Amino acid sequence: MRHEVNLIETRTFGSTLRSRLKEIFIPDDPFSHLQDLPPRSKAHKVLKYFVPILEWGPKYTFKEFRFDLLAGITIASLAIPQGISYARLAELPPVIGLYSSFVPPLVYAIFGSSKNLAVGTVAASSLLLNSIIRQTVSPEKDMKLYISLVMTAAFFTGLLQTVLGVFRLGFLVDFLPRSTITGFMGGTAVLIIMQQLKGMLGMERFTNKTDIISVLHAVFMYRDDWKWQSFVMGICFLAFLLGTRHLKSKVPSLFWVSAISPLVVVIVGGLIAFFLHGGKKHGILIVGNLKKGLNPISIGDLAFNPPYVEYAIKAGSVTGFIALAEGIAVGRSLALLKNQQIDGNKEMIAFGLMNMIGSFTSCYLTTAPFSKSAVNFHAGSKTAMSNVVQAFCVMLVLLFLAPLFKYTPLVALAAIIIVAMIGLLEFEEMVHLFKVDKFDFCVCMAAFLGVPFLTMLEGLMLSVGLSILRALLCVARPITCKLGRLEGTDTYRDVEHYRGSSTSPGILILNVGSPIYFANANYLRERITRWVQDEEISVSKNQGDIQYVILDLSGATSIDSSGIGMLEEVHCSLKKRGIKMVLCNPRLEIVNKLVLAKIIDLVGTEWIFLTVKDAVKACEFDLQEYRSRQEPV
Repeated sequence: MRHEVNLIETRTFGSTLRSRLKEIFIPDDPFSHLQDLPPRSKAHKVLKYFVPILEWGPKYTFKEFRFDLLAGITIASLAIPQGISYARLAELPPVIGLYSSFVPPLVYAIFGSSKNLAVGTVAASSLLLNSIIRQTVSPEKDMKLYISLVMTAAFFTGLLQTVLGVFRLGFLVDFLPRSTITGFMGGTAVLIIMQQLKGMLGMERFTNKTDIISVLHAVFMYRDDWKWQSFVMGICFLAFLLGTRHLKSKVPSLFWVSAISPLVVVIVGGLIAFFLHGGKKHGILIVGNLKKGLNPISIGDLAFNPPYVEYAIKAGSVTGFIALAEGIAVGRSLALLKNQQIDGNKEMIAFGLMNMIGSFTSCYLTTAPFSKSAVNFHAGSKTAMSNVVQAFCVMLVLLFLAPLFKYTPLVALAAIIIVAMIGLLEFEEMVHLFKVDKFDFCVCMAAFLGVPFLTMLEGLMLSVGLSILRALLCVARPITCKLGRLEGTDTYRDVEHYRGSSTSPGILILNVGSPIYFANANYLRERITRWVQDEEISVSKNQGDIQYVILDLSGATSIDSSGIGMLEEVHCSLKKRGIKMVLCNPRLEIVNKLVLAKIIDLVGTEWIFLTVKDAVKACEFDLQEYRSRQEPV
């Protein structure tokens, strides 16, 4: 029995466009089940969708709070030293790192949908912000303007993320592939580790450039700044921090030891510096004054005037994409471990709102860093309330303890950053990429080497450019293959892959496994022609010439006018050779266009089939009929 392809009913342009837009922007329509509800109930459901705390808050229990309390205190012990460290990495006053660990977690707890993410500052974005904002103003010359631009960049980061979430444009983040993120984070880690030599050696003079050559040059050019006391203390701190990391890997239940170890380093280092009366004369540089009090309002300090706003937009957009990609990837990975799902678009809105509101309250860019989120996960967090606990702990520090952190040695912060960056060096993942996909490995290496040897932005763009180039090559040079029947079945597969597959005499079956666009139309025409020529040369004389070419279009998801013209040219070319073109399993969108372009009339409706099996049987029957007519009576 032959199954016929629908060649009569066609979809209108409007219905096709609506379907495609829905698939792109709303593949998982969250409001499809609300159509029959009354307006008040519908509004309540929509509000709970965008404000998840209204969903889980009324059902929150004390039992869950006990877990969230432990997780919140644990991540707060990590947030305090990291906040100070990463703020210095961005060349901001250390207290801004604490501000950024107070307000954004509160905002995320209201709007975030993940139960595992912990909000805070990140090293890569901190350094990238510094490298971009420095192009227009340096903190040494005008610290107030520099801070304003960093906070303005955070505003534009939040605006970008919110727009992406509201308009469900999260697929744009996919243009940062995993290989690029792995290489970028690894390259940034190498660069940051090298920069921490300044703190480890107690140096006061250093370079403002971010490439590794300039960093190493500065380290050895200012050798007279080296202080052995700072280096010895740094080695001790490194040994302690790495020891706790090793303990966590051996005994996972002791993860909390590794989590609180940075705070222990800060406290111990602060006590040493305090008893040394500041420590500078003993070779131990300290952070300096941290003023007490909660986040001051900074909305009036944002710089929207040219030319500064251009750099703020640039810094906010680039760092926003990277931070968003990291946060979404971490959230999905941790949710998968608990067999849960998170809505990427809701997370984008939550990230966007916390960065915009944060920029109004003296915060800079925040996201969900992997290290802190992993600690939150292993600490057993049940809801986003763990972020509220973290914020409360940081609030207490800001109100009562901030001045005590003035004695924090810079070498302690350097040791904390180095150990945190070691976790970003995913050498196993790089080896895996080399084994599995050499091109992906090259994309990864472009970022990994480009970031430290060029600039962070140039290394990132180089890697993204290679990724886009690869995607364009896949579109422009799609794979076509010759199909054959597997012995004892009606299944047709690539003859090069399945060497035992057989072909029918006089019939050439080709599979087109990609959309047919202007970018690949000429290539496909030439490739099909070469297949026919090669087949005519290779067939033996007793098999006869090629009589039929079956084009399996099951892998072609769409076609444009150039692709339609290509099919028409192939049909005419084959017809001149005395070869019949047969189409197999074209999709509805392709059929609609072929009908309107009258290609179906050229081919003939009787030569359109649902399966390769049906097409081969029809060709064999027609060929048999033709030969019987040629035989003399």
